[in-house]
Amino acid sequence: MSTGYGHPLRFGVLLTPGGSEPEAAVERARLAEELGYDLVSFLDEPAGTDPWTLLSWVAARTSRVRLAAGVGPEADPAVAARAAASLDLLTDGRVELVLSTDGADRADGVDGADGRVGDVVGRLGEAVDVIRGIWAAHHRSPLTFDGEHHRLEGAERGPAPAHNIPLWVAAEPRPGPLHPGLLRLAAAKADGLFLTPEAPEDPEAAIDAAADGLSPAPGGPGAEIDAAAEAAGRDPRELRRLARIAPRSGPAEEWVADLLALIRAGGLSTLLLATDDPGILRRFAEEVAPALRAASGAERSQVKSVFVRRHRRDGIDYDAVPAALAPTAVEPGDAGYARVRSTYLRGGSPGLVLRPGTPGEAGQAVVFARTQPVKLSIRSGGHGISGRSTNNGGIVIDLSRLNAIEVLDKAARRVRVGPGARWSDVAAALAPHGWALSSGDYGGVGVGGLATSGGIGWFVREHGLTIDHLRAVDLVLADGSQVHADEEENAELFWGVRGAGANFGIVTSFEFEVDEAGDVGFAQLVVDASDTAALLERWGAAMEAAPRDLTSSLIVGRAQLGQPLIGQIMAVVDSDDAETIVNRLQPVAAAAPLLDYSIQVLPYEEVMRVGHGQHDGQGEPVTRAALADHLTPELSAAAARLVASGQTYFFQIRAVGGAASDVAPDATAYAGRSANFQLVAFGPSRRGLDAAWDGLLHHFNGLYINFETDLRPERLHDAYPEPTLRRLRALKRRYDPDNVFRDNFNVTPTEP
Repeated sequence: MSTGYGHPLRFGVLLTPGGSEPEAAVERARLAEELGYDLVSFLDEPAGTDPWTLLSWVAARTSRVRLAAGVGPEADPAVAARAAASLDLLTDGRVELVLSTDGADRADGVDGADGRVGDVVGRLGEAVDVIRGIWAAHHRSPLTFDGEHHRLEGAERGPAPAHNIPLWVAAEPRPGPLHPGLLRLAAAKADGLFLTPEAPEDPEAAIDAAADGLSPAPGGPGAEIDAAAEAAGRDPRELRRLARIAPRSGPAEEWVADLLALIRAGGLSTLLLATDDPGILRRFAEEVAPALRAASGAERSQVKSVFVRRHRRDGIDYDAVPAALAPTAVEPGDAGYARVRSTYLRGGSPGLVLRPGTPGEAGQAVVFARTQPVKLSIRSGGHGISGRSTNNGGIVIDLSRLNAIEVLDKAARRVRVGPGARWSDVAAALAPHGWALSSGDYGGVGVGGLATSGGIGWFVREHGLTIDHLRAVDLVLADGSQVHADEEENAELFWGVRGAGANFGIVTSFEFEVDEAGDVGFAQLVVDASDTAALLERWGAAMEAAPRDLTSSLIVGRAQLGQPLIGQIMAVVDSDDAETIVNRLQPVAAAAPLLDYSIQVLPYEEVMRVGHGQHDGQGEPVTRAALADHLTPELSAAAARLVASGQTYFFQIRAVGGAASDVAPDATAYAGRSANFQLVAFGPSRRGLDAAWDGLLHHFNGLYINFETDLRPERLHDAYPEPTLRRLRALKRRYDPDNVFRDNFNVTPTEP
């Protein structure tokens, strides 16, 4: 038997705050979770412990049960919104919010003798607008609200809650219709009605009162609720119906029968049992709730709230999203949208973000996305300096839930890593085994994007690129099917994945052979870069002459008026011996006058440790990238002129070479094996940076794709010279002939 509106039943408890013994109330809440209740709330009593404080403490003492917090008409809605969102984030999405009239709906007459009901309804209606406005953190503009009861002038939005917090409007059923203003408020702005009948001594009377307020019979209050929802442009199934119920004695079968009648009468989705008696809590959980759940079924409504639907974008059939993906999908109207819309550097506003949790779900996501006439982007960690893991109005397949890290074979040092893991997490997982994997220089980067393109990390000169440690991959192809690739099975595809993998599918797992590693020397050197050309040339020569256990990078920023130009060298020495570390660093430090330095001996995981945070980039990144065999005097002078021109505000050169150059150029799709250096420049202007950088092209002999945002077709030949490009096009024709995976450094099936 369904509830009538397609929602599974939930059961909660309504507790008293506990007065001078609040810990007793917390223990009852913990008991409720142990007994399987879905929801906990507290009455707001004048002399009792503050319910919000209690709920915060309950949140810390529980892990699953949801928490219903109350907001009265006199509360500051902006403060309430931030408090609810903060608690929701801390509890990973367990908060629900009840807007209370504080009994104003019991006033005599439709509007009350002094219009108090209408006044309270007006205040609550404005409060809902403010609350939803504060939660809409994806809007970058401050919130301004000029209402009769509430006013905000440029309030900062956020934080966005972890999930779409349901907003319930509480009303106390009484003879006659529900207050029309309260009904219109719930229908237009809330997620449901919470019927809170006074609990008379006769429990059956309480049930009758709730049924009275929810009955869908023609002309009855329940029918009025449905009609009000339809008048507000909503599906009546969106308005969930909750009711407080009182405990009762007698056989459990009679209690079940009475409550089933109430559920049938009003299509209830939640019953909140008002009691502090542990015995009654246990009896209801063990004897009543299971019977009610069995009788009501577990049908789930797929109806999205109008508050989400109104933000949908054209071109996407949201109702066709596969059922397995729908619960974790994020739309522009969802609370979590602010956390998934953008990447580290690029602002985005996709129409839908799909978050598969299994390879099969990733396949379903691809099959669905390719049927939609919008752009498709693939995201692993979202660092995406090249800017290709979000879009405007399209679909993003976000792989962050595919983040498992598993040791497959300790003797062979073989590990399996999901594409959504971050490299700081990988370093932390490998550290207890005394292992490490060279994997970029920033731990917040996702595995997927880096491990399909190259991977220039702190051990690159000693142990090679990240892709040089890749032994096998599992992929979802453009048709949604799954394949395995290694040196024996689908060997040509495995060749292409190592350097151009984003073109052929979504890698859902990587198998790496990692290296043994202990503590390392980590140095940060600040040098005078006034003679930029000399610094580049000397540092480059020192790196080419250095033993392979040293890898470093050099960053030069934009000159500031009246200040010397500063360079920063960061370096890792694969040794924990102080004398060795200092000996390795001395030639590098001598490249320019040394202004400051810090040298530490750290576990490699500490070097890679970085907070992931929320990616909230804005605008479009403008970068140019290249590979060079040597920092010749001519290239160093040209790079110095680029820095002096003001067309770059961040110029970095990373050492490569060493073990990365030991691999044959045709062994992987990464063709720049002879390069000793990788260069990247960030600039404020596409036109300005391109004009300056194009003058340096004759100094380069390749391109590392993860830092390049220039979309001109010549860049493809820079990254993949022949015959590499010919082999990649053949792979594209075989595995992705329709070019489904094109929002990347795109190899087309045929010559454009």
